[in-house]
Amino acid sequence: MAELITIDDPADPRLADYTDLTDVELRRRREPAEGLFIAEGEKVIRRAGQAGYAMRSMLLSAKWVDVMRDVIDETDAPVYVVTPDLAERVTGYHVHRGALASMQRKQLPDAAELLRSARRVAIMEKVNDHTNIGAIFRSAAALGMDAVLLSPDCADPLYRRSVKVSMGAVFSVPYARLENWPRDLETVREAGFQVLALTPGEKAVSIDEAAPHRLERVALMLGAEGEGLSAKALRAADAWVRIPMAHGVDSLNVGAAAAVAFYAVATGRPQD
Repeated sequence: MAELITIDDPADPRLADYTDLTDVELRRRREPAEGLFIAEGEKVIRRAGQAGYAMRSMLLSAKWVDVMRDVIDETDAPVYVVTPDLAERVTGYHVHRGALASMQRKQLPDAAELLRSARRVAIMEKVNDHTNIGAIFRSAAALGMDAVLLSPDCADPLYRRSVKVSMGAVFSVPYARLENWPRDLETVREAGFQVLALTPGEKAVSIDEAAPHRLERVALMLGAEGEGLSAKALRAADAWVRIPMAHGVDSLNVGAAAAVAFYAVATGRPQD
């Protein structure tokens, strides 16, 4: 059972994991380097634990102690109880859900290892908006994608905003980094996948025409908001596909486009 520790000093070094959560650049560097990430809210904390992430500590306002009692009883990590005002002074924002947890990261798997058992994979290039990352992971989980692969310059799926937007779906979809971009797309192809680039370009065929749901193994590649996929990534793809648009709309937000494309890829997928 965890020890409940009341803290009234925002400078207490035991709260170091939670300081300056609104400083994106600082947290983006610090959290991977220190092997931690922040889970926010009851549901996300529970899902992180269920996914096997070890808890370093928890930061709760008093009224959340009873709500999180079962989680507290199952962990040996310290639980820091603070006032809402002190939590805001430490984190830099009002913690609406009243519950934060610092969790230990796991070592990322090798991409080739993930691909062995996968059939439907999402690949992201330079998607560096944390909201979009979270939305894409949530859609990937809901629509049956087996794994996500990230280019080196994609945002961190375990950054607080990404985790929050995904509602913890980042914990249920395995992911890996492709360190040599786009050369490592050959690893995907060698594993038997057809790499489809999602692009509004005129040379792209309708995703319905490409019928990816009939293919044995498909890797759907998505680019950053606005910029789309790079020329190198497009050249490395086996085919270009697009979502048919009406009313003169030329594209969708990458999060919305991902959901539509994942549904097209996953529908009618081969069964084990």
